Amino acid sequence: MPKVPLAAPSRQRRKEARPQELLDAALELFVEKGFAATRSDEVAVRAGVSKGTLYLYYPSKEELLKAVIQQNLSQMIAEGSGIADEFEGPTTDLLAFLMNTWWERVGNTPAGGIHKIMMSEVRNFPEIAQFYQEEVIQPANELLVRTLKRGVERGEFREVPYAEVTHVLFAPLIFMALHKHSFGACEGMDIDPSRVIATHIDIVLHGLLKHPASLKGKQGS
Repeated sequence: MPKVPLAAPSRQRRKEARPQELLDAALELFVEKGFAATRSDEVAVRAGVSKGTLYLYYPSKEELLKAVIQQNLSQMIAEGSGIADEFEGPTTDLLAFLMNTWWERVGNTPAGGIHKIMMSEVRNFPEIAQFYQEEVIQPANELLVRTLKRGVERGEFREVPYAEVTHVLFAPLIFMALHKHSFGACEGMDIDPSRVIATHIDIVLHGLLKHPASLKGKQGS
């Protein structure tokens, strides 16, 4: 009779869960109080571990923030890039999928607060700023540019200034994430993200799609 593997002792399971507990606690506190104002011992207390245990996994507060960024943003961008490589449908559907997935997994979660941290504090932490540029901004821009080029090459989109269009596409999503962690807490300041995204995609895509005649030509006819 084959032996049934024993379940890992509770202490071992607890040890394996600690990095995630620390990252969750750090994200919560960084968003609530700001990165500079959060002390490492507060993260340890929120996660239910000693300060020594925190430093065992993450030697500094900066390394802790980098890990938060990698887990919540870098990994998702990498997954999106893989999906884009295998996507077989229209590029309009791919764009809609990427943007809606970003909102579901980042903007509408505590991870959306990372953008607030970056915009309000990153100038005081150049190492973090460089890390964020390399881990998030650059790969995200590359993914969107590659998606736009896909649409042009397939004859779905007209030629566009790719770098500028990536900003146009993503700016409303960043705004909504910032809103959620600022004015969104005020009564009467709610917005409907799903409707905003749908409207934005509709407007942007109609600006990208090829037309049989230019607007100027139609006006002169």
